[in-house]
Amino acid sequence: MTSWQGRNVTVAGLGVSGLSAARALAGLGAVVTVVDGGDGDAQRTRAAELAGTGISVRLGDAETLPEGTDLVVTSPGWKPSSPLFTAAAEAGVDVVGDVEIAWRLRGPDAAPWLAITGTNGKTTTTQMLASILAAAGLRTAAVGNIGTPIVDVVLEDRAAREARSIEGGGGRREGDDAYDVLAVELSSYQLHWAPSLRAHSAAVLNLAPDHLDWHGSMEAYAADKGRIYEGNQVACVYNVADKATEDLVREADVEEGCRAIGFTLAAPAPSQLGVVDGILVDRAFVPDRQKQAQELAEVADVRPPAPHNIANALAAAGLARAYGVPATAVREGLRAFRPDAHRIEHVADVDGVAYIDDSKATNTHATQASLAAYESIVWIAGGLAKGATFDELVAGAAGRLRGVVLIGADRALIREALARHAPEVPVVDLDRTDTGAMSEAVRQAARLARPGDTVLMAPACASMDMFTNYNKRGDAFAAAVRELGASA
Repeated sequence: MTSWQGRNVTVAGLGVSGLSAARALAGLGAVVTVVDGGDGDAQRTRAAELAGTGISVRLGDAETLPEGTDLVVTSPGWKPSSPLFTAAAEAGVDVVGDVEIAWRLRGPDAAPWLAITGTNGKTTTTQMLASILAAAGLRTAAVGNIGTPIVDVVLEDRAAREARSIEGGGGRREGDDAYDVLAVELSSYQLHWAPSLRAHSAAVLNLAPDHLDWHGSMEAYAADKGRIYEGNQVACVYNVADKATEDLVREADVEEGCRAIGFTLAAPAPSQLGVVDGILVDRAFVPDRQKQAQELAEVADVRPPAPHNIANALAAAGLARAYGVPATAVREGLRAFRPDAHRIEHVADVDGVAYIDDSKATNTHATQASLAAYESIVWIAGGLAKGATFDELVAGAAGRLRGVVLIGADRALIREALARHAPEVPVVDLDRTDTGAMSEAVRQAARLARPGDTVLMAPACASMDMFTNYNKRGDAFAAAVRELGASA
C-alpha cells in the first residue's frame, strides 16, 4: 500500500467524491488542499467543514496548481484539458481520480471488484449484480458511480479486515463488516483517471457516442471504456450485439486464463449467456460448454422485461457467475431487484393506455432501446440535445410511432428528423417551458393515443432546459399522468 504520510495532495472539486477523497487522504496523514472554482454559499459551507479537519480549501481559483503539490486527485467531471491539469503535467505531477485512490487504498486480501461500464444501463446492471451477489449470501455493495463513495467503502473494508487480523483467524464471524465482493459502476470519466485498476471481472454493456466534448473523439471515449478490461483475472464480459465491446476485449491486456464471455438476446453459443424460449441460460460457466446449458432465470423474472433490460440482467449474471455464484442466486437476485425510478417505469394505465416514464433516457442510444420495447407508441421527447442528431433514432422507430409530442429547447432537431423519416406521424410541437408544459404534453399524448398504445416519455435529451434534472422531469410526468387519471 502507498504511504500517504506527509504527501502534498491537491483535490480538484468540492463534490461528493472530492470530499470523500480529501477526508480519507488527510486521515492517512497527507497534507491536503482542495481547490474549487466556485465561491458560493454551498462551497463556503463545505470549506468550513473541511477546515475543522486540517484540510486547506482554495475557492474561486481552480486553475493554479498549489505550490508543493506532488499528486492531484480529480473529481470525475473535470475535463483533461482543465488548466489545473495542464499545470500539473508541466510540473511532472500525476493526476488521478477517486477510483484510482480507492484502488491504491485497498488493503491485503481486499474485496475483489466486479466492474461495469457502458454508455447506458450501468446503474441498473450494477444494482442487479449486487442483488444477485446478496442472494448468494455475500456481503456486497453497489459503489463507484452510484451510492456511497468508493473510497469510503474501501476504507471500511480495510478497517474490518485489519480488525479481523488483529483478533486472529481469517474467516467471517458475527459483527465482521468486511465485504466479500464489490459491484462497481464506472463512468468513462472515472476510468480515464484510474490507470492501476485491475478488476476480478468486468463488463462493457454497449458503446454509443456520448460525452465526446469531454473525451475529444469517439475513439478516445471507447479507449477509456476499454480500460475496465485491463488486467482482468477471470472474465471480460461483452455484448455480442455490439462488436465494439468485443473489440475492446481483444485489445485488452488481461491475466492468463481470463476468458471472453458474451451475452446475447439470442440462443447463446459456447462461452456465452443468452435466451432460449423465454429462459436466461448460461453456456459459459458449465462443465461442458459445447453440450450443456444452465438455466438461470425466466425472462419474466426481469423487471421490466424490456429487451435492453434483459441484456442488463445477462451481463450482471455473467459477472456473478464469473465470481462463482450459483444459478439459484441469479434467479433470486433478479426477482428481488427493483429498478430505480424513471427507468422505463410504469406509472399508470389510463383508458387502456399505458404511461411509461423513462426520463433517464437522456441520449439517443438509451431512447432507441426504450422505443424498441413497445409496439405502438405516442412518444414524448425533447430537451437539450447535447450535440446529438436524431435521424437514425427516428428512422428506426418510425413504424412504432402513433404520434409524437415534442418539448424542450432542441425539439426542432427531432421535428426535422420526423419530417424526413416519419412524415405521416402526427406531431404536436409544444412551444412552452413553464411548469405546466409537462401536463400539456401528457394531455396531448392522451389525445393521440388509442387503447393498447403506450405513451412513452423517453426524451433522448438532457433535462436542464426545463427541469433541475431527469428525476424532476420524471416526477413532473408522473404527476401529470396521475392528474389525467383523476379526471378520466
